[in-house]
Amino acid sequence: MQTLPPPLPEASLDLCSEEEVTRLVHDFYARVREEPRLGPVFAGHVEDWSTHLAQLVDFWSALLRGTRRFQGSPMSKHMAIDAMDRDLFDRWLVLFRMTTAESGNADMRRLADDIAARIADTFWKRYQMLRWPQVALPIVGTSG
Repeated sequence: MQTLPPPLPEASLDLCSEEEVTRLVHDFYARVREEPRLGPVFAGHVEDWSTHLAQLVDFWSALLRGTRRFQGSPMSKHMAIDAMDRDLFDRWLVLFRMTTAESGNADMRRLADDIAARIADTFWKRYQMLRWPQVALPIVGTSG
């Protein structure tokens, strides 16, 4: 009999501290900036890293702690980048999971990893639809 994983924790102020979110974001993007393929993509689009990191802390604080201070449109900004491929999303996700693994907060890690995987998947699917609309994506749950 297969056991199901426990349900994901919910975003809350008790899940993690603001310091944990800040450390996660800063450590993760330090890795991203050093990664041979991701680093140049971000360098070409981020002019002010301190402002960008502050906005990313607000974004992840909203997702992990339920705060409401994030203001922005991440989807549209990412969709404007021309030279992306699935490998970049996969690299982003691997680096993210490496960083959450070092957090020491298992519940934050589980929720953050789940959110990051959904973000990467959604962004990649939207990117494909915008760039290559003629390519039909498979529809799950239908038969021939």
